[in-house]
Amino acid sequence: MTVIGQISLGVSDDRRAGEFWRQALGYVRRPPRFEGDDWIVLEPPPGGSGVAIAMDVSESPAEEFPRVHLDLKAGERDLEDEVERLVALGAQRVDWPYYPENPRPEEPPYVVLADPEGNRFCVEGRPAR
Repeated sequence: MTVIGQISLGVSDDRRAGEFWRQALGYVRRPPRFEGDDWIVLEPPPGGSGVAIAMDVSESPAEEFPRVHLDLKAGERDLEDEVERLVALGAQRVDWPYYPENPRPEEPPYVVLADPEGNRFCVEGRPAR
């Protein structure tokens, strides 16, 4: 069966994006595959799980309503605490017009953010009690 090997994000500043996502996810940078390989590829630390993320330098602007985006889970952390942690790392809150007006109780709440490059992503988690 085919599986996702890595996700590539278009960015204008790969070092800035790489540092944000490294801290956001607790990932480590994959060593270059060959001399001159300057791609920044982050992967879960040894023994961790998740998909690698590569920073691909692009001149295309970030999309306001992207067709593909990342959904992060806050885990055991309160959703708002996790959002504040990501904002402190350089993410920005997005004025998202599509939050559900009447969310179903079984669906976890989420917040839409943008990374320092403007790439949109969601964070879902449990609300403060």
